Amino acid sequence: MKFGLAFASSIGTDPQSALEVAKVAEEVGFESVWGGEHVIFPSKIESKYPYTPDGKVPADENTPIPDPLIWLAYVAAAAPTLRLGTCILILPQRNPLVLAKEIATLDHLSNGRVELGIGVGWLKEEFEALGVPWERRGRRNDEYVEALRTIWSGQHVEYHGEFVDFDPLSCTPLPVQGSDVPILVGGDTEVAIRRAARLADGYFPGETDPTKLKSLIEALRVECENHDRAPDAVEVSALFATHIKDPAAGVEIFNELGVGRAMVPAFFFAGPGGLDRLRAFGTEAVAAANG
Repeated sequence: MKFGLAFASSIGTDPQSALEVAKVAEEVGFESVWGGEHVIFPSKIESKYPYTPDGKVPADENTPIPDPLIWLAYVAAAAPTLRLGTCILILPQRNPLVLAKEIATLDHLSNGRVELGIGVGWLKEEFEALGVPWERRGRRNDEYVEALRTIWSGQHVEYHGEFVDFDPLSCTPLPVQGSDVPILVGGDTEVAIRRAARLADGYFPGETDPTKLKSLIEALRVECENHDRAPDAVEVSALFATHIKDPAAGVEIFNELGVGRAMVPAFFFAGPGGLDRLRAFGTEAVAAANG
């Protein structure tokens, strides 16, 4: 069982704490560290957050949300064995050529450690502030994935679509992983599951209830077969949240479900004594699961 420290950038928000949380995660056996994303926090939000019962986002204007790619680049050298991921980068809000350069540079400098977790976004007000169309963002997202992989595949490449259109060009350095930079799709909807089965290497649902998570994973496997892919072709990275008080039981459940990576929310290790709790979790869960 692999363990990722999810949303680590939300607790390592100053220069020292960012380095410390990455170093401790590496020290206690985490395989990866992840940063989340919102460019701005609107003062008025009518959009419904999809992962809380009341639809309200568990953050406010004072919640630090560093840019995930800059944050990951900052901690990469301090923890040289950790893989570096985004959970989740809102792909339709990004210029795909600029993003291709950013991901390639990070992958090049980290010697091939990047994983790109993507989502289509839920916060309409953020799209409006950025001047990005909210409508058809799913199709825009899918074209951007195709364009990214095209750009990473070599030199003098071209792409002609509805939202991305460029004549032959080159973008260097290329990622160490080439066009095989792993892409994870986030979300609990049927559309997200179909997207993950169709074009992704990984799937990252937000659901934490084991029964509901099992249903999502089963649906993913069916969709993989519908696209002539092996049922386990798309690795599942699931939130290790409700299991935090009994890690051994959580690991057993995840193994039964076929989860490849337990994504542990870094929020559990925020505040005074947080790094000590992270070390204790490493002993109780990470080391025990891989012992």
